[in-house]
Amino acid sequence: MSRPRIVIVGAGFAGYRTARTLSKLAKGRAEIVLLNPTDYFLYLPLLPQVAAGVLEPRRVTVSLSGTLPHVRLVLGEADHIDLDARQVHYTGPEGEGGTLSYDRLVLAAGSVNKLLPIPGVAEHAHGFRGLPEALYLRDHVTRQVELAAATDDPKRCSSRCTFVVVGAGYTGTEVAAHGQLFTDAQVAKQPLRAGVRPRWILLDIADRVLPELDERLSRTADTVLRERGVDVRMGTSVKEATPDGVLLTDGEFVETRTLVWCVGVRPDPLAESLGLPMERGRLLVDPHLQVPGRPEVFACGDAAAVPDLENPGSYTPMTAQHAWRQGKVCARNIAASFGDGERHAYRHKDLGFVVDLGGVKAAANPLGVNLSGAAAGAVTRGYHLAAMPGNRVRVAADWLLDAVLPRQAVQLGLVRSWSVPLDTASPEVARVPGGPRENGRPPGGAKAAEPAKNRPGGAPAKNRPGGEPARSQPGREAAKNQPGGEPAKNQPGGEPAKNQPGGEPAKNQPVGDGPGLAPPPGQPAPGPDVAPGPVRRTDRFTEGDA
Repeated sequence: MSRPRIVIVGAGFAGYRTARTLSKLAKGRAEIVLLNPTDYFLYLPLLPQVAAGVLEPRRVTVSLSGTLPHVRLVLGEADHIDLDARQVHYTGPEGEGGTLSYDRLVLAAGSVNKLLPIPGVAEHAHGFRGLPEALYLRDHVTRQVELAAATDDPKRCSSRCTFVVVGAGYTGTEVAAHGQLFTDAQVAKQPLRAGVRPRWILLDIADRVLPELDERLSRTADTVLRERGVDVRMGTSVKEATPDGVLLTDGEFVETRTLVWCVGVRPDPLAESLGLPMERGRLLVDPHLQVPGRPEVFACGDAAAVPDLENPGSYTPMTAQHAWRQGKVCARNIAASFGDGERHAYRHKDLGFVVDLGGVKAAANPLGVNLSGAAAGAVTRGYHLAAMPGNRVRVAADWLLDAVLPRQAVQLGLVRSWSVPLDTASPEVARVPGGPRENGRPPGGAKAAEPAKNRPGGAPAKNRPGGEPARSQPGREAAKNQPGGEPAKNQPGGEPAKNQPGGEPAKNQPVGDGPGLAPPPGQPAPGPDVAPGPVRRTDRFTEGDA
């Protein structure tokens, strides 16, 4: 008799935990298949430390094949799920198609950057949901400081050293806190013009930092940010993003080459494509994480609207803590569906929250005990070491080296501006020139959006090699996947494109060495297979995002 096949879509916190638990419970009696676009699990809470040069990129990634015995890894992105035929259709990393049949399906596709209908955001902003975006931000910030130090124009120096972060939830708060330390360390070795200092601005329409947390933690974070020099502006956001800066809702125009988009996340569009009952973009499931009417389909993590049994009438928030716990319950209930054990409803108990503010500073309330300063910093890092499924020694070693040695600030140039557009359903994968396309669309399968129109050569955006580098800025805030609450929601914001070397050209800029010039010799002309730029997602702005 053939073994039943369990297909898990996505290897985030929920998908990874489901696969790991199932591999222990099944003991070879079932075939477990994990479909994911990358071969690693990303520990998102430490991503800001990658962008700030504290941790090396591989430290926050955990090998799937190396840590999930008896689990078959299939690289690819799910394009379509045929529920009646019990098949998952996907596109591989080189454009090849494939199909996986299943007896049980786990939808743990996670979430993507949340966009709001603010002019210029999709064109001039970047997210912070995946490793490529963090690497881009690190290079971009380093480049801006180096260019600012080399210019004699005080206005240009100031704009290059102004970094705007939109969204004061977990991610935005940590990005601003670590970013200020990162740039201060750089200018200590490479001084700027007299009177100019790197300036980080944190915006949010909420009335306080970390609005989803206890007010005492919010006050701690706010105090640390302001003492460090971060310009914290609550009740303010972005009205429009332009190539030269951002227009704020209070009427001020801030000249900047960097705007980080950290306004939260929305469920992966794949969930909506199933045509099943939804709750604000999340697939409705019962307390046992099963889809009503489809007992063979389970969903967990950010893609699922799981009833909160501790707060009747509500659903669990989109956080790493819930996703990690739901993955374990999902695996046990799948085993029970084959007659191994009993089903369990998902219940949770709040363990507290931790927010790393860089250096020895943090805000934390483990088990309800409020901490700040060095004590909170120790608890926060201890929590992350305990929660990581791998690389603990390497992470601890990087922290130790960062404490005793000067931080390295160099541009590696591995990720370009056009490789990490904000408007994408695949933030975990950097786009490449001439990469695989399906039906004329960029990588990402059914989740990718239709390219922007009216571009030369049919390419979606202006990011073509040969032109003046764009000023695209890094930006984003995804659910920080910190232990606890969900990132601040419904916060408008954007980030202007910023003429960065190697980045995408600003709008309406001619391609070439200068105005009206043709591309340099050997430089490819703009076209559909040259450096794809931002794309438009087909999912639309929904009620409640404003």
